[in-house]
Amino acid sequence: MVGDLHCHTKLSDSSMGIDDLIVLAQKRGLDTIAITDRDTQAGTVRAKIIGERKGINVIPGVELSAYDSKRKAYAEIICYLADSPDRLEGLCQRNTQARTRAMTIMILKAAHLYPITADLVVKGANGPTAIFEEHITRALAECGITDKIHGDIYDKLFGTDSEDNIVTMVKYPEPAEIIEAIHEAGGIAVLSHPGTRNSFELLEELIPLGLDGVEVWHPDNTEEQQAELLKIAKANKILAIGGTEFKGLYSKTPLCVGDITTPEADIKALLGYKTKKKKKKAKEDKE
Repeated sequence: MVGDLHCHTKLSDSSMGIDDLIVLAQKRGLDTIAITDRDTQAGTVRAKIIGERKGINVIPGVELSAYDSKRKAYAEIICYLADSPDRLEGLCQRNTQARTRAMTIMILKAAHLYPITADLVVKGANGPTAIFEEHITRALAECGITDKIHGDIYDKLFGTDSEDNIVTMVKYPEPAEIIEAIHEAGGIAVLSHPGTRNSFELLEELIPLGLDGVEVWHPDNTEEQQAELLKIAKANKILAIGGTEFKGLYSKTPLCVGDITTPEADIKALLGYKTKKKKKKAKEDKE
C-alpha cells in the first residue's frame, strides 16, 4: 500500500482538478491518496467515486486553517475520515469568508503595484471564494511580469520579512478549537507540516488536548525534523502521516504526487485508528 496523504485540488490552492489528480496518482503507481483541500470538503465525495473507478482509495479529508495567537502564527490541522463531515461546513465557510475578505484587500494592493485586475485573479482561481496568494502571482505571470508562481515577486508580496509585502492578516480559530470541531465531527486531527510553521512548541501543547497525529514526512520538514517528529509521534502514541502537499503548478518546488508518501503501516494505523480507539474506550469503561 503506497499513499500520499496530503493532496490539494483546484477547489483550493492547487492548479489540478480532481480527475487529473487521480489519473496522475494511478500513473505514479499509488493506490491511496487523501484529498485535503484547504477549508473545503466540496470535492471529497466526487473524488471517492472517481477513485473507485480508477482503483485508487481516496481518503476524505480537509486541511483547516488556524491561528495560534500565543505565537502569532498560522497553523493548519488536517481532518481525516470525519463521520459527520457536514458538522465542519460552518467552520469551512467561516474560514473561507475570512480569507476572501483578506484576499480582496491584497488583490487591490497588488493592482496598485502591477497592471493586473481582480477579474484576472479570480479567473485563475476556482471562483471568488477560493482565492489564494498563488492566484495573484499566476495573474502576474499571465501578464508577463514574472515567470514563476513562487519566486522573487511572491516573496516580495507575501514574505513577512519584506517591507513591500501586501499581507493582510486573517483571524482563524485557535488550533485547540479546530481539534475540538474535528472530534465533534468524528474525525482524526493531524497537525500539518510543523517544519513549515516551526510549530514544534505548538505540537507539544496540542498532544495533551487530543491531537491524533502529526505530519512527519513533508517537503518542508528537514530530515532532522522528520526524525524528531517521528520520535515525538512514537513517544506519545499518535499517528505519523506523510505527503507532498501536492499543488500542481502552485507547488513551491517541482513536486509530483507520490514523491513523498506515508509508509504502509502508518496508513493502516490511520484507517484503523477510530476502531482501535473505540475498543480501548470500551475496555476502559468495563474496567
